[in-house]
Amino acid sequence: MAELAREAGIPLRTLRFYRERKLVPPPRREGRLAWYDDTHLSRLRTIAALLERGHTLGGIADLLAAFEGGRDVAELLGLDGVLSTPWSRETPVRLSAEELADTFAGQVTAENLAAALDIGYLAVDGEEFVHVSRRLLEASTELVRAGVPLSAVLAAARDVRVHADALAAIFTDLIHTHLLKDALTRSAAGTPLPHDETDHIARTLERLRPVSQTVVDAEVSMAMDRHIRANAEAWSRAHEPAGDDAQGDPAAS
Repeated sequence: MAELAREAGIPLRTLRFYRERKLVPPPRREGRLAWYDDTHLSRLRTIAALLERGHTLGGIADLLAAFEGGRDVAELLGLDGVLSTPWSRETPVRLSAEELADTFAGQVTAENLAAALDIGYLAVDGEEFVHVSRRLLEASTELVRAGVPLSAVLAAARDVRVHADALAAIFTDLIHTHLLKDALTRSAAGTPLPHDETDHIARTLERLRPVSQTVVDAEVSMAMDRHIRANAEAWSRAHEPAGDDAQGDPAAS
């Protein structure tokens, strides 16, 4: 296995992860020996090429299953391939248990760990943890460093996920209704889509990728302004010393 990983130019732990996901077929075994060959190396190079094109590991698994089942992979790389291209550009982060504990300064309790796994922020890969997004990890770290308890950060993350799903539903409905509905209807009816049409759809979706992020960022920023302005005076009054009002009120004497 170590020799195969070296030939493919990937870490050994990545190869083990692919094996666990059944992306790579098992080796030929002779007693306690496991033999890998050019077929396994070719599979790893195919996975690398598909990842470079933006396919997810789940989508790659479907493509490889289709190939092994005798279906036309080119068919799946048409409109389905366009739709399986990940919308996000998040970079996962691998952390040892010690690194995770150091990052959140003693707040990695069993409850917080269970919450992070449940939300999907963390996954377990062997003896390591994988955080789904470097940006979310950095944001969580900054909030904790600023004094927000990790439990509160995770509770807020769960609420944010609900609202993010609702926002995504709005954008995906727009895309489906106005850009994809006709093409999907024809594809489902068995009419192959011309290559230039799938290319046009792919380019359009790529162009629209930052639009949803821009809209959400602008709206959240303006909403923060509105909420802070609306609450600032009430917050100030709520934290005034209790005796201030009595001292400044002539009726109090």
